[in-house]
Parts: sequence; C-alpha cells; structure tokens
Amino acid sequence: MHYIMTFIWSAILVTMLNYVVSSVQNVEFVFKDGLIMSIPVAIMIFIITAIIPNDPLPKEQH
Repeated sequence: MHYIMTFIWSAILVTMLNYVVSSVQNVEFVFKDGLIMSIPVAIMIFIITAIIPNDPLPKEQH
C-alpha cells in the first residue's frame, strides 16, 4: 500500500506542477508528460527512503 500511495501522490503532485509550469510559460498542457515524469520521482523517493536510516539516534551521555 505504501508503494501504491507513493505513486499516486507523485502522479498528482508532478502533474499539478506540470500544469502550473505550462500555464506560466504559455505552452500546451500534456497530461501524459506529467504521468511519465512522476515515475522517476517516485523511484527517487523510494531510493531516498531506503538510504535514510529509520533508527533513532542514541542519546549522548555527558
């Protein structure tokens, strides 16, 4: 479920960003381009979450 929601949210956010940028630059909005670019974004999110440790840091003793 974690992977499915990551793909859905990346598709929503990247497509929204694609819409805003195309409106500002006054070019045609292509929905398919946003979906295609959301796949590498989701993969980068998976890689970043795999690299960052999830364990709490030990407390320092003074």
